[in-house]
Amino acid sequence: MSPVDGTPRGRRLRDRVPVRLRHHWKPAGALCAGLAVMLYAFGDARVSPYVTSASRVEADTITDDVKGTVGLYDTSVRHSVQLEYKQTDFDKMMKEFKKDGTKDSIPADLTIDGVFLSDVGIRLKGNSTLMSLRGNRGGGPGGGQGGMPGGAEGGMPAGGRGGGMTQYNLSADKPEELPWLIKVDEYVEGRAYQGEREISLRPGSNAQVPLNEALALALIDGTGEPAERYGLTTLKVNNRPAAVRLMVENPDTEYAEAVDGESVVYKARAGGTFDYQGDDPSKYETSFRQLNKVGSQDLEPVMKLTEWVEKSSDKEFAADLDQHVDVDSFAHYVATQNLLMNFDDMAGPGKNYLLGYDLNSKKFSVLGWDYNLTFSGDATAGPDDRMSMGGGRPGEGQGGGPGGGDQPEGMPEGMPDDMPEGGPGAPDGGDGDDAAGARRGGGMMSGHALKERFLELDAFDAVYKKAYQDLYEKFYASGKATKTLDDLAEQATRAGVPAKDVKSAVGTLRTTVTQRTAALAKDPSVSKSEEVTG
Repeated sequence: MSPVDGTPRGRRLRDRVPVRLRHHWKPAGALCAGLAVMLYAFGDARVSPYVTSASRVEADTITDDVKGTVGLYDTSVRHSVQLEYKQTDFDKMMKEFKKDGTKDSIPADLTIDGVFLSDVGIRLKGNSTLMSLRGNRGGGPGGGQGGMPGGAEGGMPAGGRGGGMTQYNLSADKPEELPWLIKVDEYVEGRAYQGEREISLRPGSNAQVPLNEALALALIDGTGEPAERYGLTTLKVNNRPAAVRLMVENPDTEYAEAVDGESVVYKARAGGTFDYQGDDPSKYETSFRQLNKVGSQDLEPVMKLTEWVEKSSDKEFAADLDQHVDVDSFAHYVATQNLLMNFDDMAGPGKNYLLGYDLNSKKFSVLGWDYNLTFSGDATAGPDDRMSMGGGRPGEGQGGGPGGGDQPEGMPEGMPDDMPEGGPGAPDGGDGDDAAGARRGGGMMSGHALKERFLELDAFDAVYKKAYQDLYEKFYASGKATKTLDDLAEQATRAGVPAKDVKSAVGTLRTTVTQRTAALAKDPSVSKSEEVTG
């Protein structure tokens, strides 16, 4: 589309083909022909795709970095995003999504903070969040998966401790409210905007903009651990009214390359597993996606980690974990998830975590992302309590612990679409009374062997409690959380959220933060005056 008059520009058939394929069609055609011959000659043979893991070079480089006028995630300024696309492309995309859940990209023109970029890719982003767009396919009224009307998504906590999750009634008629992933280089190879190839527009708009996620990201920033950058922006789609949205840095190649040290970063998939699955790397591709150094590094380190975690005895795990994992960093990660009341971390049903493998130390660190379910659990939970959806501690049933509220029936964002029936505590949701079932909190396909073994063994109590105490001071005792809420209120107002809605949303979070701070201040294991021994 023209950036001047908005007149649609015709697209030739060849423009529908991805740029990379158009540029290299001859080698691609030769490769396909060669594969056909190999399949005919060696169709019964098994091939295991190993990579040597010798090189550290990142092959996919940025060649056109659009600078822009203001920092993309500068929270001190007002941002604006405008998307323009052909309605026929959007209608086709929605038809395919409703039919089989396919989330293909369509071309669009992007204007961000006054800077025009033609032919970016946009696609729907999310799992259970999007169920309301597919009609009554999610199992409940209005298409909400698990019976939650309109689809469940972990957005603003509904109130106080264990307030549950916001429900978003998404509609194709309101594209400005849909969760989008903007891919700057989808149709223009090597292009980025201020070093970013992907920008995520999170679920929730205007009064429901997810300030809880922004609060979590702001608190993590400055602790020494990676955190996605964010900003509040207005979004206008074609001629629709503008809506206030949270835009967040999406974990991609550049995010992975920014991790300290020389690291390979693997993103866990929502429907995947941490189980050891043998020596065939292809078995792990449904559980992990390699974000960087693709072609020079492979999944072998992850394979070895899963094997060791699964086969090691408790004695071996306690003695040798520091040979496989950066223990201090991992303790920091685990403590952070508890302090921020995050139900859906690496042990949650959405598998929202990244594994960073340092090529020099040969050790893993765990990185968090997707914090839309923070501040929605039990504000009184201590460092040894496990968070659960809606506020209750595992085993306490619906309503849970103090102030827990009712356990929501819907599935949180990030959960695979083929989740089994039943929620926490459902008979068919867990593994009975074995250790794995206990770790899963009664079902919901949650639990993670690395995290649970770390918490269960006394050998790591000292390092975990030390990290917890330090982070409690930084997040809550220092007053940073309450000060950050003041700043978020200013950002939301500047972005255009009505004052009464800002007051309500921030007030809800402030109540949760106040309760969390007070409860942990009374916990003797959190007080730094207590001597922690391991």
